[in-house]
Amino acid sequence: MGFGHYENFPVASLLLPSRFRHPIALIYRFAREADDLADEGDLPAPARLEQLERFHEQLRRIGRGAAPDIPWFAALAAVIREHDLPLPAFAELLSAFAQDVTRKRYADFAEVLDYCRRSANPVGRLLLHLFRSTSDRNFEWSDSICSALQLVNFWQDVPIDYAKGRIYLPQDEMRRCGVTEQHIAGRLCDNAWRTLIQSQIDRARGMLEAGAPLGRVLPGRIGLEIRATVQGGLRILEKLERAGCDMFRHRPVLKWHDWPVIVARAL
Repeated sequence: MGFGHYENFPVASLLLPSRFRHPIALIYRFAREADDLADEGDLPAPARLEQLERFHEQLRRIGRGAAPDIPWFAALAAVIREHDLPLPAFAELLSAFAQDVTRKRYADFAEVLDYCRRSANPVGRLLLHLFRSTSDRNFEWSDSICSALQLVNFWQDVPIDYAKGRIYLPQDEMRRCGVTEQHIAGRLCDNAWRTLIQSQIDRARGMLEAGAPLGRVLPGRIGLEIRATVQGGLRILEKLERAGCDMFRHRPVLKWHDWPVIVARAL
């Protein structure tokens, strides 16, 4: 899927009040395990889709008040009921992961963004429901942050996704920059490649900055968590720029020494 097990979100972060950590951990477990069904192992596509359909069935059971038949879904069901979380958000995640099984190329950025809308944005919206902070404005900011973080992960993982047969770079923008799939296959980081990737970095940075006000309007440690998440995404983009847009040889990741910088910026 390319979302890197949601590594760009500080999962159930210690920055958050403790009452949120258990429900957030279950939301992320749903996303991670469904992502793995689409991505990991050697199962053929029909078997992967069948497993994802089983997750859909768990959601349908929860929706009609029946007991899930995957044991850990019972805990998720309790969190969904307690916090009145919208089931369609979980279903949207599954639709994106199923798309990873069946679709390998994206014609333009609108298609990429539609994938982000379903693979990433539901997580942010679920957290806003959890925080009792839903509004059209907050959803818009959250969507901008979450889609941007998905894009950041795509640009981190271009060679990893290519090894799985997928390219998330918009095909029309590749053509305009003179980039072909041979750039990825040959790990070629020339001027055409750098031009293409710099444009992706600039776009993702703009989206993170556009969503950043969410971290200032949400209160206390919740707002701090959002600000740290935004700064984490920006930090990865900085690293990719410093590497000359060469994620083939220098995959940008957050390490322990980045966190003091991220937290200081968030504060």
